[in-house]
Amino acid sequence: MGKKLSEDALRLIAERFKALGEPMRLKLIMTLEQGEKNVGQIVEQVSSTQANVSRHLQYLTEAGILKRRKDGLHVYYSISDPRVFDLCQVVCGSLEEHFNNRAQAFKS
Repeated sequence: MGKKLSEDALRLIAERFKALGEPMRLKLIMTLEQGEKNVGQIVEQVSSTQANVSRHLQYLTEAGILKRRKDGLHVYYSISDPRVFDLCQVVCGSLEEHFNNRAQAFKS
């Protein structure tokens, strides 16, 4: 990060990580990677209840990661900040390297 951050900035950063710190929320984000979907489509793809999915979609929307649009009786969700995928790739790459290094310790 390199620069001194205010308490408010640190709180906002922690809130963003908290929003991404739940497996179901990550699953929802990955489901929306290919584009906008309505709640029913999302529920079907993640194999969860509508109540659970709706709760997490609301959390991600309030965190600024998703955006929603209403069309008649349907509510559609999409990614509002595509940089979330860059962050996921960085974390996945870091984990892959970490576990590869640990696996190397067991090879002779």
